[in-house]
Amino acid sequence: MQIRPTSAYEWGVGWIAAEPAFMERASHALASGGDVWLIDPVDGDGLEELIAPLGTVRGVLQLLDRHPRDGAALAERHGVPLLVVPENGVPGSPFTVLPVAGRRWWHEVALWWPEHRALVVPEALGTAPYYLAPGALVGVHPMMRMTPPAVLDGLDPQHLLPGHGAPVSGEATAGAVHDAISRSRRDIPGALRSAIGSRISR
Repeated sequence: MQIRPTSAYEWGVGWIAAEPAFMERASHALASGGDVWLIDPVDGDGLEELIAPLGTVRGVLQLLDRHPRDGAALAERHGVPLLVVPENGVPGSPFTVLPVAGRRWWHEVALWWPEHRALVVPEALGTAPYYLAPGALVGVHPMMRMTPPAVLDGLDPQHLLPGHGAPVSGEATAGAVHDAISRSRRDIPGALRSAIGSRISR
């Protein structure tokens, strides 16, 4: 599997799996004090070289119940625990866990890292084309547009690290997240047209 690096910070890196291209499956490795957590990771050529400079992998996090991806295999490779939808927190990490969805068919948590104003959202928010209304940087998942994740509003993130699509960084990030959530229902027609158009173009 080929992977494409999408971001590089002193405290982490991100990458997107080449296949399936339409899904833009994004993964992240976040580091604090030499400890590294892999988040919803997809394995691929060059991954170990990408994450090695960050430190030692201490855990693998699966933030969405239906995002197993390559988490179990990577946890076994590194000899670390795999935490699936860690609603009670991530021991030894600097992250705050935020409950996003607790439905029978959708269990999701997000991570908030106040030190770096970094928000990690596996599914509820994304930047892949099928999430976005025209002109938007961030969108709500198509199946969540009627009940957008209000818990993610008001955090003032400078970095959004989604599970689908490239990260968004900069002072416009918080506004983009707020707009996505507050306009979620109003943007349904435009987002639907964008999703259909992006699928056809691929």
